[in-house]
Order: sequence, then C-alpha cells, then structure tokens
Amino acid sequence: MADSLKAMYSTVVKDSFPDHLTILLGDEKLVYEKRTWTLGGEEKGLRYGENPDQPAALYQLREGSISVGGLSWRGPGNAIVSAMTEAQMIQAGKHPGKTNLTDVDNGANILQYLTERAAAIIIKHNNPCGAAWSSEGIDKALSDAFWCDRIAAFGGAIVVNRPFTREAAELVSANYFEVVAAPSFEEGSVDILKSRKNLRIMELPGLGRLEELTKSAFLDIKCLADGGLVLQKSFLDRITKNEDFQPAVGKNKDGLEVAARKPSREELDDLRFAWAVESGVTSNSVIFVKNGVTCAIGTGEQDRVGCVELAIHKAYTKYADVLSFREEGLPLYELKQKAQNDSSASDRLQDIQERTKKAHAGLSGSRLVSDGFFPFRDGVDVAAREGVTAIAQPGGAMRDWEVIMACNESSPQIAMVFTAQRSFKH
Repeated sequence: MADSLKAMYSTVVKDSFPDHLTILLGDEKLVYEKRTWTLGGEEKGLRYGENPDQPAALYQLREGSISVGGLSWRGPGNAIVSAMTEAQMIQAGKHPGKTNLTDVDNGANILQYLTERAAAIIIKHNNPCGAAWSSEGIDKALSDAFWCDRIAAFGGAIVVNRPFTREAAELVSANYFEVVAAPSFEEGSVDILKSRKNLRIMELPGLGRLEELTKSAFLDIKCLADGGLVLQKSFLDRITKNEDFQPAVGKNKDGLEVAARKPSREELDDLRFAWAVESGVTSNSVIFVKNGVTCAIGTGEQDRVGCVELAIHKAYTKYADVLSFREEGLPLYELKQKAQNDSSASDRLQDIQERTKKAHAGLSGSRLVSDGFFPFRDGVDVAAREGVTAIAQPGGAMRDWEVIMACNESSPQIAMVFTAQRSFKH
C-alpha cells in the first residue's frame, strides 16, 4: 500500500485532450494550441493536474484577438509560461505538472508590478509565502524572501525578475525547492542548481520584460463545478506609483469628515510593494511588510479580523523559527520537542519566545495592506497592537470613518490610504 501511494506521485497521467482549442466569442475567435515537450526522447505534456489522478493539458494562445468593451486585451505573442520550450526547460526534473506552472505564473503575475527593482517571490500552493524586492540585487531579494517564511518555502517555486546569480543558486542548492524560474542565468549558476537533480529549472525571457503585461488585460475564464463558465476581464493593479493611492477620508454619523495621517515616502513604498504582492494572494487576505520584505501573509480567511489574527500568529511562529534555526541549528518544532526533556533546551526556547514577543515578531514598524475594505475597526486595532505604522485598503465601507478613527487614536498615529480598488482573488 505504501509503495503504491508513493508511486501515485511519480506516475504520468496520459491526457486525451485535443491538440487545438477554439473559443468563439460572438464573431471573434481565439485559437489555442496544446503544448508538449520532447524530453528524454519522449513527447510529454503536463505531468498531471492539481492532483495525480487528474489528467491535464496546457494550451497557448496562438491566433485571434478580442475587443470586448473597447478594452485592450492580451493577444498572441505575450505568453511566458505557456510558451516555454524544451531549450528553456534547462532541467525538467520530473517534468512539470499543473501546479508547478501555475505557481510560476502567479509569480509572474505579482512581479509584473515590481519591475523597477530586483524582486523575488517564493510561491507555494499558488500563494506567496515570501516576497521581497531590493536595490541590492537578486541575491538580497531572494535571501529576504526565503527568511520571511523558511518553513513554507520548503518545496516552493522561486520566481525572479533578474538574471539568476551563483550566490542565489547556492541558497537554492542548500534547500529544497521544486522550481526556479528566471529570465536568464549567470555563468556557473545552472551547474550549482543541477546538484538538485529533481529541480525544475526554467529560463523564461519574458520574466525580464514583465512591464509589458500591465498594458493589457486577458480573458480570465473561471470554471464552475456544474460545467458552466464565468468570463471576466483579468485584474489589473491601478497602483503603479505612490501617487495613485487616495487619501483616507470618511464621514461619521453626524456628517463630520475625518481624515487619516498621510504616509511617509518610505511607508508608501512599502504599501505599494505590498499591494503588488496582494494581487497574487487568495482572499480574504492581508499582508504585513517592512522595508520591501513580507513579514506575514494571511490568506484565504472568511473574516477580515480573523485574517489579521492569522497573519500575526504566523509571524510569531516564523520569527521564532528563524531564531531557533540560526542559533540552535534546529527548526522551532524540533527545539520544542527537545525542550520537553532537556532543561537547557527549555531555557533557550523560552529565551527565543521572549525575544520574539518583545520584537512583536518583527511586525513593529511594519505596514499592512488588505485586499478588501475593513468593515469594522477591529482588524486595525489588532494590527495596531503589533506596531503597524501605515495601512492601505480599498476604502468604501460604511464605517470608513470608524476605521480611520482607529488609526488616529493609535499611539503613535497610524497612516492610512485608500487604493480605490479591491484585490480579491478566488
């Protein structure tokens, strides 16, 4: 039984999907071509879908364009992941499945708004577990992204927007990842990466010109469990520069206008970075960021304050884990196990937990973004206790004024701006 369960993950599921897919939208037509690769002398498509028992196929848009609503829609020639060739699949590992490619795709989705600096995203189950950008290069960005959440990074997909360096490759070779995707690779970096024989190494030149994607939307198709379809215009981030944020202003029950403190330039930079990362996070979600690095990411919660609380809980766990790993050479979980029967280890664990609490798990001085408005002030009050200095959220709630007052009543006062855009992702 155990052997058959393990074999499930190494079995390639044969698909029977057609070579071409045509979508008619009124009088307009989109033609997609099924993608396969010749690997090891054998033609292969996707390894499998979301799960090993789900056949799947990848299609690339080859012909056609649409003009729905007079918008600029993305046509052929803009593909990144779906256009990957055998040559760009430098090392196929166990050749990609659906989740490998959609993880890389979501990394590109986020990075399209972060092209002005070197940026790195580590994606796990189609959500970022660590993200960072830096003027010091891709080595710094990747290292920061990794240490955001060392635990969740295990088995993740790394996506970057600058050439992959030897130093970045050394970090990868010392840890376990499924995928590395970069616009190019500096000399010697691939040799280091290949020490991980099952690592999928993808050279995708489009990751170096992602700003082109922000100029147009694509046809976003959502499938229903009953076989139906929902078509929508894809999300496009309206916050591409600091000036795009709007002042946080609201009126209370008496019609009196209240306004929040305006963020500083440094706070706006962090809020803009966080809002870009937010575009790739499953809703309900919030993100804590400091100095261009994610501190905590809360994903997929049903209530807003619960999402903030979850992100904070994760931050405390991850922060203590980093201290334990760097100082004790043990993951936090193993240190806790050891502390049950070792008084010295128990003392060290207590010290780590006390320092984590004192530092508010690195959340002091951080900035917070929320993909939807705060319906009540509770989420802000919870974040304020951890030392958040600035918040960005869509605005538009009936209690905007109450949420703004929560910022104004905080000591020190929290800045707030509105994005005037919601960033739900389901």
